[in-house]
Amino acid sequence: MATVSFSSDCTCTSELFSTARYWERLAPKSLPSPAVILAMKNRTKGAALRVVCCIGLVCAVSCAAIVHANGIIVEINLRAEGPTSWSPRLLGETFVPDPIFVYNDWSSYDELSDNVQLTEHLAMKELDEIIRLRRFGVRFDYYMMDAFWFAQDGGYKTWRKSTWPNGPDHWLTRCNDNGLIPGLWFGTNTLVKIDPVPQWEDSLNRQRRAMSFYEGGFLQGFIDVLQYWYERGIRMFKFDFVDFTAATPKAEETQSREEIYSRNVDAFRAALKNFRRKNPNVVLVAFNGFGGDIESTANPFPFQHPIDLRWLEVFDSLYSGDPQPSDVPEMNFWRSMDIYSDHMVRRYEQSDVPLERIDSTGFMVGNTGTVYYRKTNAWRGALVLMLARGGWLNTVHGNLEFISDEDARWFAKVQSLYLRLEATGRTKTFGGIPREVKPYGFGSVDSGGAVYTILNPTESIAEIEMPLLSRLQEPNEEGRVLFRDAGFVPVLTGSKIKLGPGQLAVVGLARYANPEYDLGIQEDVRIPIRIQPLAAKFIPDGKNAIKAELSAPERGDLRIVMQQRGSDGRIRRSSGGAPPNGTTMGKILMLRAWQSGQPLPIEINYDKAIWSGLSWAVGEIKHSAMTTGEAVTIRCSSSEKDSVTLDGHIFAVEY
Repeated sequence: MATVSFSSDCTCTSELFSTARYWERLAPKSLPSPAVILAMKNRTKGAALRVVCCIGLVCAVSCAAIVHANGIIVEINLRAEGPTSWSPRLLGETFVPDPIFVYNDWSSYDELSDNVQLTEHLAMKELDEIIRLRRFGVRFDYYMMDAFWFAQDGGYKTWRKSTWPNGPDHWLTRCNDNGLIPGLWFGTNTLVKIDPVPQWEDSLNRQRRAMSFYEGGFLQGFIDVLQYWYERGIRMFKFDFVDFTAATPKAEETQSREEIYSRNVDAFRAALKNFRRKNPNVVLVAFNGFGGDIESTANPFPFQHPIDLRWLEVFDSLYSGDPQPSDVPEMNFWRSMDIYSDHMVRRYEQSDVPLERIDSTGFMVGNTGTVYYRKTNAWRGALVLMLARGGWLNTVHGNLEFISDEDARWFAKVQSLYLRLEATGRTKTFGGIPREVKPYGFGSVDSGGAVYTILNPTESIAEIEMPLLSRLQEPNEEGRVLFRDAGFVPVLTGSKIKLGPGQLAVVGLARYANPEYDLGIQEDVRIPIRIQPLAAKFIPDGKNAIKAELSAPERGDLRIVMQQRGSDGRIRRSSGGAPPNGTTMGKILMLRAWQSGQPLPIEINYDKAIWSGLSWAVGEIKHSAMTTGEAVTIRCSSSEKDSVTLDGHIFAVEY
């Protein structure tokens, strides 16, 4: 039998009457979802509203009786007050009622892989940019203040005086005045540029770097901090750098690592449940430490650190990794980063996390080390893919001043296309897993049509089928390419599309095949119109080096692709450290070429200080730099101290 419970008050009259009409229209086919019932819980006082709640209660009981009479037994877990066990029925239930857009100021500054500080001036400048972009239709709902806003000795209650001399009041007021909902970043239970306050001392681990959640005073103090900021107007909380292995020295002596981990998880999840019950309109987002192996796309699957799906009871979204190059070599460095985010979203989906709950964190513009000084290179494709992946928490990071007024109009158009599909349709994945170097895509469908976003990560021209996303969907015929990279022109034939090597394209079907949805061409990603593998045999040439010799082709440029593996045969990433002092990858993974004893120029765009590491090198020799028919010697090498294995391939490409 269905069991329904209500708080004594209701949110608003119009909401409840609307909900009652909804039930009446659906009965006897279904009961209200837990999300609908939860929306009725509130903290508002007033006799008139309690009367309305009684009306809603009668409606609910009537629906329950009708459903029971028809032999339908439904168990509803309402997450009512008091302890409740986790139910798989809650899997994928979305807390946010609709897709949202978040601005996050990280990558406009960077205090981890660069030396650019977060300051009040910088934060307020970006708020002004939000206001400017909104004039052109760009949507932002939240402003997330990311890491290092806090004073080192303030226990997350005070702001850093050197960069925020007047505290957050001006920022909070400006957010409120402009309809932006503020959010704050927290290092959760690890000490990242913050000292332990007295209340945390009896929770510290032996290294004094992190606090236990289930011992001492830290957890209660931390929840009190969250409540303090909630009462100041903060409604989004970002939890980063969590460490569930932290325990006091006493606990480490008597408890296993598994027991410590489990107790920490249970304590923190229960605390967040209670915090959410008390403050039902919060948005809670999880970042590093909540499961998944995000350091490389070459890691085996399933994850070594599995995702505990019970986190979906308390978090609105789980992030799937900071933008970084994938382990798929691409001539365009930024395209390899697209593939990383696509791959991690697919892996989280394979771990049974609903697409709506995955924050791909795949869109950053900025001029800091964390984003490899990207500025706005290939930003249009990154925005398209972030929205195409189907997440309901869409985060835009970085320097918004880099987005011009003209760019803003395009930005708003992309938002309006994909947000309609996210909110009223459904999104599915298809094709290969990105790291497996097979064409793949994300398809979104609603009652009016479908939009397919497809990427070919291979070093060849490849065709992929765009499958139906619903049995009610019309056959995929007479589509239209709405967006593509420059160069190769995709060939659309019914439900199939042929793409060039490394190419991204968007296809609209039915209503979305209308020219009004055209998004144009991404000119700063150029795809070859022809590509052909060349027979060149690489042989060892000293430690961690290989070389090959071939004749310069009659037509086309030479593309050199090198991949690095460890002695175990697995993909191996190298890193020379983060900016500004890190060694760039062109000095670690090196490509060299000669003809007639003279060096040939090789165009590369991976020569960056990459904090996350890189496992490949790709470069091209222009046809005009070579003498046709004469021998060209190519050498690929790695400066790794350990022995590595290098794989080399050469292609003739024409643009």
